[in-house]
Amino acid sequence: MSIKGVLNARELGLKSVGTIYRNLGYDELFEQETRHAEGTVAANGTMMVDTGKFTGRSPKDKYFVHQKPSFENIAWGKINKAMAPEVFDELYAEVIDYLSGKDLYVTDGFCGANEKTRKPVRFITELAWQSHFVKNMFIRPKEDELAGFSPQFTVYNACKLANSKWEEHGLNSEVFVAFNIEKKAAIIGGTWYGGEMKKGIFTMMNYWLPSQGILSMHCSANVGTKGDVALFFGLSGTGKTTLSTDPRRKLIGDDEHGWDDDGVFNFEGGCYAKCINLSAENEPEIYNAIQRNALLENVVADDDGVIDYDSDAKTENTRVSYPIDHIANHDSSLKGSHPKNIIFLTCDAFGILPPVSKLTREQAMYYFLSGYTAKVAGTERGVTEPQATFSSCFGEAFLPLHPTAYAKLLGEKMAKHDVNAYLVNTGWVGGGYGVGKRMSIKATRACINAILDGSINDVEFDQTRWFRLDIPRSLNGVDSQLLNPRNSWADKQAFDNTANRLAGMFIENFKKYTTNSDDFDYTQAGPRV
Repeated sequence: MSIKGVLNARELGLKSVGTIYRNLGYDELFEQETRHAEGTVAANGTMMVDTGKFTGRSPKDKYFVHQKPSFENIAWGKINKAMAPEVFDELYAEVIDYLSGKDLYVTDGFCGANEKTRKPVRFITELAWQSHFVKNMFIRPKEDELAGFSPQFTVYNACKLANSKWEEHGLNSEVFVAFNIEKKAAIIGGTWYGGEMKKGIFTMMNYWLPSQGILSMHCSANVGTKGDVALFFGLSGTGKTTLSTDPRRKLIGDDEHGWDDDGVFNFEGGCYAKCINLSAENEPEIYNAIQRNALLENVVADDDGVIDYDSDAKTENTRVSYPIDHIANHDSSLKGSHPKNIIFLTCDAFGILPPVSKLTREQAMYYFLSGYTAKVAGTERGVTEPQATFSSCFGEAFLPLHPTAYAKLLGEKMAKHDVNAYLVNTGWVGGGYGVGKRMSIKATRACINAILDGSINDVEFDQTRWFRLDIPRSLNGVDSQLLNPRNSWADKQAFDNTANRLAGMFIENFKKYTTNSDDFDYTQAGPRV
């Protein structure tokens, strides 16, 4: 049986089907979620779900099938792990058997707002809320586009099916998120977390697009009234979503974009924001986007459905997905011109990097490849002091190709379109974590505003010692004492020692890009000890 558009078992790649709920509307999804008790409703009408024991992605359980011709392109290693074709075939057969005959939700969408290069993708899920999630996150086809919709990639999500033979298969655990590029399919088992589907397709875009000369980017983007586009790169917790959501600028997208000959375009049709410590005062646009049709994950609420956004009782990684039109000031085209400014966001828990620095193109390449931020005590089990994290291109977990493939495209496009680049530290000042304090959102926004309105170019600059970064002596809305981080530390010797240590971490990390066989020796643009 099938509703909402006829799809038979053969078209879905299954042996048989129960009821197929294809491309349900939001009210229909809400009804399904409620009927099957998949979640509860918050006081403001938003559906709340729990994602089970996994409240984040399982990167150690992600695999690519090791086969021709794709294996020649993939950067194999810790991030991109290989799965033998016969193991994939066995798991794929299990997934198909498991899903066959069941009532399922089929959700079709586009990844990429540029019609020339967008990818039609299909998600087959057992849970209504997972269909709701991908409906929020991907670009929803129009009715006439659905009539002839033909997916170029299909995700089979058998979240309740674990792999009991994982040790025999030589895998990490009973969880599997496996991509077969040649088969144009992915299979998911053992984890309910919706972000696996979102980031899985992002990973595939990172495989497909560079071969077409298109840069795929883990960044947010917005556009000013004069058409000036800004890109915000940053790892989770650095403020990428928060800072790009600006009432004075239209949001193009909050997480994944492409940059081609026409300009910048969003991959997605929605946003996926962190909720921990969310407040109407500090992040009003995101706070107000949480309404009916949004989907909250792993938040804590009382018996009346009132959400405690400060609670991390379930996880630090509380999340909300919502259609981008929940942001009042968004660009409905999901596209923009070539960027004028690129902003690399970092949360430096050591308190060494300046609140804002102007980068040369060589420095931009260095910090793009470094992809630095820092974890702080309390956010992860066993983390008792700041830990440096380097994630190539601010998204190493999602890069099937070698990071230099993306860096090369970035450098070429920055040079061709004369793009400015800046490093903005949303982390600690006046001392590291436990001594100093975190930069206020207000002060960080003042730095961002100075970049976007160009006023940062009208001030005098100094240069820091270890990192040799150009920093403004004064900036409207920011305490001048903070602009040079050393000045804000009471213990100058402690600053010097910490700066020297952090610089050494950067240098050690960058050695992997300075082999004799590549053209990415940007060490002169990095720090010195």
